[in-house]
Amino acid sequence: MKHKDITHKIIGIAYQVYNQLGFGFLESVYKKAMIIELAKNNFRVEAEKPLKIYYDNQVVGDFYVDLFLEEEVIVELKSVQNLTKEHEVQLVNYLNGLKKDIGLLINFGPSGVQVKRKYRQPQ
Repeated sequence: MKHKDITHKIIGIAYQVYNQLGFGFLESVYKKAMIIELAKNNFRVEAEKPLKIYYDNQVVGDFYVDLFLEEEVIVELKSVQNLTKEHEVQLVNYLNGLKKDIGLLINFGPSGVQVKRKYRQPQ
C-alpha cells in the first residue's frame, strides 16, 4: 500500500473516532480508540514505539512515538486547542530519528480533527 493510501485511511479513521467521541478527552483515550479502529481495518500498529536519540554515539534521550503503522508511518496524536510549530518539529524529529519518510500529526481539537502531513525530506 502506498503512503498516500495509508495516510488517507488513517485520516478517515481519525474522523470516525472524533465523530464518536467528540472533543475533550485526554490524548490517551483517542490513542486507544484509534488502535481499536486501526486493528479493525487490518493495520499493523505499534503503540508507544521507543525512539532513542543519540549524540556523539551516546544515548541522550528516550521518546515514544504514539503510533507506528505498517512499519512506515508515524502518527502523533494531540488533544489541544491548536497545533503549534513545536508539534510539527517534534514529528519531523521522530521521522529523522526512525528514518521514516512520512508522518501524520492528528489533533482531536475543539473544532474538529486537524491533520498535518509531515515528511522527513521536504516534498
